[in-house]
Amino acid sequence: MIRIKAGVPHGRRPRTSSRPSGCALTLGLPTAWGAVAVSYKFGCPLAEQDGLGARIVTSAVFFAVGTGLILHVRRALLRELRQARKVAGAAQSVLLRPLPPRLAGLNVAAAQLSADRGAAIGGDLYEAVATEHGVRVVMGDVRGHGLAAIGTAAAVLGSFREAAHDEPELGRVLGRLDRALARHLRERARAEHPASGLDPENPVAEEFVTLLLLEIAGDGAVRAINCGHPWPYRVSGAGVETLSQADPLPPLGPFPLPPDLATVPCGHLLRDDSLVLFTDGAEDARDARGRFFSLPQALSDAVRDRPGSPQSMLGAVFTALLRHTNGRPTDDIALMVLRDGRRQRVASGARGPARPCAAPPQPTDHLPQRLP
Repeated sequence: MIRIKAGVPHGRRPRTSSRPSGCALTLGLPTAWGAVAVSYKFGCPLAEQDGLGARIVTSAVFFAVGTGLILHVRRALLRELRQARKVAGAAQSVLLRPLPPRLAGLNVAAAQLSADRGAAIGGDLYEAVATEHGVRVVMGDVRGHGLAAIGTAAAVLGSFREAAHDEPELGRVLGRLDRALARHLRERARAEHPASGLDPENPVAEEFVTLLLLEIAGDGAVRAINCGHPWPYRVSGAGVETLSQADPLPPLGPFPLPPDLATVPCGHLLRDDSLVLFTDGAEDARDARGRFFSLPQALSDAVRDRPGSPQSMLGAVFTALLRHTNGRPTDDIALMVLRDGRRQRVASGARGPARPCAAPPQPTDHLPQRLP
């Protein structure tokens, strides 16, 4: 954001920019080194001699000048790299802002591992917010990488952060996200092909987002809507099971949402239970022999001795992932752990451990129509 100041407060001297001095230093040092080499070549009598000693001295002078130029360029490149990393870190803190460790009675931890070495952000997205309707969570994966995927993730996350508070029904939240994605893709296609001036019928045919919306009510009831995303795992004690066996909807983007959209009831989150949300990069990771990474086994190993905190679970899983892939994952990986941190939870109608619900979803009448 650019801020324009109308004036300088009385008694305070205006700050002068260090940019001109930095540019002068960047251009001045190579010029000075070049001047030294030229002055030696044409002004020093030793440079005109053909003896071995004179040649050695001349070579040493030019070697020193060349080394100085290389070191100066290296220092400038490292300075630019540090600045780029600062910008990437700031962008990540805005796009995937750090989650609070506690959220409405839940202990929360989330992290992302980028497949590109040195990259800070990618196409994975996640967020968790406490609302008057319960804790609402989104986990998604944008197809592809690069700036286009980051822009799509930003559009979906921005819409979720508003709709999660505004909409009483989870289906209406998904409707808002679907319309925000369609609008973003139309605007991107118009920017990429501005000649016609018209909105394309299919802005980006191959662009889509897999998405999971989760809602945890105050009594621990869990409801979800899944659009082509892997179902989370429920960790109870040392047991790991899939949250639901219901068929997911298609990903957002290529197809319109069905008119009879419904949430899937997934039991209750009981005391000391954990929900682990992830992107498909976690289970698609392979080792040198082509074997897939077993996320349920890694979660079971992480809580075998004692139920640890969400942060310790994340650390154990990421350590196992990096060991499995020899430190070179081929896809972005995002993980989020939600753990019931309340001393006692009163769950209406829930007795004993909760089980994933395999019943078909029930229709709802609260989904807004998709915009053209």
